[in-house]
Amino acid sequence: MEPFELFAIRYASKPMMTFAQTSIGGDLHEDHTPIDYFIWVAKRSDRVFLIDTGMGAETAKRRGESYHRVPAEAIRLLDLDPGKLEDIILTHIHYDHAGMLHLYPKANFHVQDAEMSYATGRCMCSPILRRGYEVEDVLHLVRCVYCDRVEFHSETSEITSGITLHRVSGHTAGQQAVRVWTKRGWVVIASDASHLYYNMETRAPFPSVYRTDEMMESFRTLFKLGEGSWDRVIPGHDPLVMARYPAPSPELEGIVVRLDVEPRQV
Repeated sequence: MEPFELFAIRYASKPMMTFAQTSIGGDLHEDHTPIDYFIWVAKRSDRVFLIDTGMGAETAKRRGESYHRVPAEAIRLLDLDPGKLEDIILTHIHYDHAGMLHLYPKANFHVQDAEMSYATGRCMCSPILRRGYEVEDVLHLVRCVYCDRVEFHSETSEITSGITLHRVSGHTAGQQAVRVWTKRGWVVIASDASHLYYNMETRAPFPSVYRTDEMMESFRTLFKLGEGSWDRVIPGHDPLVMARYPAPSPELEGIVVRLDVEPRQV
């Protein structure tokens, strides 16, 4: 089986957060870490998958994020044309993962059944649960459903050789991880099933959570999918990703890193 090349693209960031902001039970007054915002690309000779689409500049400004680049333009650094992409995996539909879908007019979107039901159902009557969503992003995805451009998945599915999707709920009802076959073996894009390495390695859930018990079970699932090594699991927002993995070229330093190579120790 031909392996995928796998990349993380950093497009935004947030300044230093406290332990209470990054883990349940953390100290409100103790600094912990800034966070980064990523999209991911899996590409090989026959298929290309964009994993998440990020957010737009207006959304970032309104929500207080530091915005570095438009994700749809950033993928051009990997010689990809957003107007020609055919497959986009949405790990969930939060504002920082599923924005600007209109920039991908030919793409089909891969989503968990449970996530669409969650984002359009009674849970969105709760201000706390809906604060991670932008209603226009959700509405655009609903319109794509009516245009036959959404492929729904339930629990675990293989969408092509070397790409499997796994429901790892807890952060949202339909959060999914993406397992990718690379030259170093299976690598798992956890996305927000674990925001930071710290969350999954210490079993300390990030406070943005729908079901804590399901998130705890998802940590166990991620570890198994990563073949018993956290080095094979990529969290959704950890700045350490940029430190542990190399850029594909000097010009992309600080913007793109390769995840299909072994991490360096930092």
